[in-house]
Amino acid sequence: MILPSQLPQAVTAVLSRATVFQVVTIKPGDANTETMRSLCGDLAGIVRAVGFRYPEEMLNCVVGIGSDMWDRAFGLPRPAGLHPFREIISGPRHAVSTQGDLLFHIRARHMDLCFELASQVIARLGDAVATADEVHGFRYFDQRDLLGFVDGTENPAGAEAVEAALIGDEDAAFAGGSYVIVQKYLHDLAAWNATPTETQEKIIGRHKLSDIEIPDEAKAPYAHNALTSIEEDGKEIKILRDNMPFGNAGQGEYGTYFVGYARSPATIEKMLQNMFVGNPPGTYDRLLDFSKAVTGSLFFVPSATFLDAAGGG
Repeated sequence: MILPSQLPQAVTAVLSRATVFQVVTIKPGDANTETMRSLCGDLAGIVRAVGFRYPEEMLNCVVGIGSDMWDRAFGLPRPAGLHPFREIISGPRHAVSTQGDLLFHIRARHMDLCFELASQVIARLGDAVATADEVHGFRYFDQRDLLGFVDGTENPAGAEAVEAALIGDEDAAFAGGSYVIVQKYLHDLAAWNATPTETQEKIIGRHKLSDIEIPDEAKAPYAHNALTSIEEDGKEIKILRDNMPFGNAGQGEYGTYFVGYARSPATIEKMLQNMFVGNPPGTYDRLLDFSKAVTGSLFFVPSATFLDAAGGG
């Protein structure tokens, strides 16, 4: 149960057409930590100021805080599931762990508002911050990723999304919060596009044109959607995805920015274990023969109520 005094951030907001992902590190020093806390307390007002003139653009920003930054800025009590991203190495497949103190997941219908808010955030943090990664994502044709498949078909919605993504009584001090894991994947599109469509469909577990899921009895054990389906006591445990394509055509860079929100990071961690190692071991996700993870970070997403109070200590 989420109390009215623990209002969540916009974790379950409607998926947008444009996104800026900013992962930053906060430089050492008490003054830099206080700058970060002050921004957290003022962020809702900054979002309102940028988005007020164009409410139909549905500008929002979700802030996640990394494990080390939490200890520096807030100490105890600590969210029960917060820890650094756990890397996974299995043969040539590597889910890397990369540094990040704060994640800003900025969304709107158009990129101009996302860019303006990202600029205001960085200007406010000033010399206290170093940017670890920034990615500008966009919705592609028919909600598809750059591999040509519809992405996010099984996303929960409404009350089911709240149940999947937001912490409840299991960690009452942080109810209304969430966890988010982000990874930047780069695709070898030349090799993927040279792969027969039937083989691609076996790898994904869906038909490419219709987006209809292949029946379980006909699905390959290494299918992406088979390995990322997690069940406990006969019930599927959902997460909330907001993956976005990104790229730089001139540099031949084509990718997917994976964003997964969950009330416990263990669900996504199990998915990644299945993908990179296999379930059973060896039945790894064949999508990883074409896609490489180049970043990986875990953040705690506190409630909006917590963020509003952060600037006041």
